[in-house]
Formats: sequence, structure tokens, C-alpha cells
Amino acid sequence: MYGTVARTRVKPENRQALRDVFQAQRDALMEGFVSSQVLFEDDSDVMWLFATFLDREAYERNADAPAQHERYVQYRALMEEEPEWHDGVIETA
Repeated sequence: MYGTVARTRVKPENRQALRDVFQAQRDALMEGFVSSQVLFEDDSDVMWLFATFLDREAYERNADAPAQHERYVQYRALMEEEPEWHDGVIETA
């Protein structure tokens, strides 16, 4: 599998709106998409976003899709800073 991890900041007052955006986007058809999760650090504005795809090709198709850019614009508006992205192969520990 292949995926990405992003670190960013989200003010507490935007967290529910961000959850709502992610929930609304969950039904988007993304070929090869496996799952996504969000982690909010305790007592912090820091958020980690995890997205998993079947393989790198599926990830790259999604990343290059205009529809994904539209989804990104929606959730980026609720973040305090540009996410720091880390892409790579996902292995079982």
C-alpha cells in the first residue's frame, strides 16, 4: 500500500466543520482509495491526516485529479497553515 501523512494546525472552533467536510467527501469515488484517519493531538491545535491507497499509482492518480484539488481547497480553508506532507510506502509493523 501507499499513502500520505500530513501535519497541520486546526483551531478548535474549526474542528467540527473540518469533520463535516471530511464526512461529506467520504463518498467521493477515488479508485484505489483504502482509508483515511485524522488525529488531533491532546491540548493542541496540531492535526495529523492519514490517507491510504492500494498503491502509488492510485495515490498519484488521485493527487493529480482536478476533483481532489477541489476537495483539498474545501478542507484547506479550515486549516491554519499549509499541511506538511510525507508520502511513502505503508508497511505493517
